[in-house]
Amino acid sequence: MKRILSLALALTLALTLPGCGTAAADYTVLTAEPISVQYDGPPELAETAREAVAALGLDLLRGARDQTGEPALVSPLSVVLALSMAANGADGDTLAQMEAVLSGGAGLDVLNALCQDLAEDYENLGGSTECSIANSLWVDPEGQIKEDFIGRCIGIFDAQVIQAELSDPGIVPALNGWVSDHTDGMIPSILDQPFSQNAAALLVNALYLNNTWETEFDPVQTRAQTFTRADGGAEELDFLNHFEEYFPYLAGDGAQGVLLPYDDGRLAFFALMPAEAGADFGTWLAGLDGDTLAGLAAEAEEARFLRLSLPKFEAEWKGELKDVLAALGLELPFDDTGRADFSRLGDNPAGYFLNQVIHAARIEVNEEGTRAAAATVAVAEAGSAPPEDGITLLFNRPFLYGIVDRETGVPLFLGTFEGGGAA
Repeated sequence: MKRILSLALALTLALTLPGCGTAAADYTVLTAEPISVQYDGPPELAETAREAVAALGLDLLRGARDQTGEPALVSPLSVVLALSMAANGADGDTLAQMEAVLSGGAGLDVLNALCQDLAEDYENLGGSTECSIANSLWVDPEGQIKEDFIGRCIGIFDAQVIQAELSDPGIVPALNGWVSDHTDGMIPSILDQPFSQNAAALLVNALYLNNTWETEFDPVQTRAQTFTRADGGAEELDFLNHFEEYFPYLAGDGAQGVLLPYDDGRLAFFALMPAEAGADFGTWLAGLDGDTLAGLAAEAEEARFLRLSLPKFEAEWKGELKDVLAALGLELPFDDTGRADFSRLGDNPAGYFLNQVIHAARIEVNEEGTRAAAATVAVAEAGSAPPEDGITLLFNRPFLYGIVDRETGVPLFLGTFEGGGAA
């Protein structure tokens, strides 16, 4: 009996967004009356929801890193967008847990409005930034998914709705083709095998983002330098270098770093590391919170950098986030004993529960800007004043990095660089 709801989130930072790709399984595109929502409540609740996304982002990153024991890379925005679609099918205590984790308790209407606003804002960025966000809902013919839920996915998330047999082997190339198309091939494969006979629905989010630095690195200045890993080992990596340039300086709460704005005027890449060179990176990372990160970005002051060195790197990560999310408070949505309440999602008398959240991510950082992609199947104190005589900042030891919305503090992308040129 169909009961399982799987989540698929796909984040892409730098690609093209054609239509649905080549599918090796029979599928039908469904339509329903769009159901949209409007929120005119207190702006403080919207701020609460944005802070919750930032906090969740760091928790996801730490959880993914702890789970594998390796550097990690996640897209908080992609995770939130897909889970928010699922939340529209939840009710009771299950919905309450999802509202608490995803919106800080601000509520589903606030969460939906935030998702709509961010999608609209990011698709209308200035400069040379290219961004588009795509959502899709894949439903099994026997999933008994309610038309009202389909309408909310269409009206709130502008989702494409596809009906396909989710346990058929053809779903693997079909879904992989969809994700690959929406990530320009950066994530060529997210699914290794079809879902079980109980699979009812699959939620997919794809985010396309291609950014160019406001101040590009000079390729002539790219040179090999020594990077020291946490274990004390050293390796030679290519470093991007700026000399005598001005950037927002991040400092406070035992951290120091830099914001590298993109030419759209809103988004920026950040790199942040312990202020104390001998500090343990894992311990330092565990002590950070979303408010601290957002606060550092908001309070950053323009400073003169005598020298800024950042590794030129590519990184990727893939893993399952189900246990991480459950540990963060989403226990009921993953409960398979009948306690999960997704009664607003479908009419199956046995109910539904979430059973998978597979996440994959990839990023490239070079002289021109950043190029990245991610996919998932179903993260402060005021900055201190910068030195007047200028700053020399070398990211030659483990650091936290990401792409952040300077206006809202929402992290679109978070990762740890710990050597080797990869996450």
